[in-house]
Amino acid sequence: MKNIGQLMKQAQAMQEKMAEMQAQLETVEMTGVAGGGTVQLTLNGKGDLKKVKIDKTLIDPEEVEVLEDLIVAAFNDARRKVSAHAEQEMHKLTGGLALPGGIKLPF
Repeated sequence: MKNIGQLMKQAQAMQEKMAEMQAQLETVEMTGVAGGGTVQLTLNGKGDLKKVKIDKTLIDPEEVEVLEDLIVAAFNDARRKVSAHAEQEMHKLTGGLALPGGIKLPF
């Protein structure tokens, strides 16, 4: 019975650390870039878009598709950075413990 009690304490401690990590992720910001830095999008650690910066030289009514593609590319770049950061933090939290299939943390 002692082992079950210890497991429960460890699970509770991990749950508390997970909540702390999720709160910290909201404060982290990652910027994705495209077009050599002419388009920059900043996301928080939860993946919420926080800031958009577009170089004025890209604003051409005849080239809207290019700008749209660069925005998508910058968003995907930022999202990859956010995911990598969250995965790294999760690895620290779990100590490399492999989670069962289907469980995707922290969100």
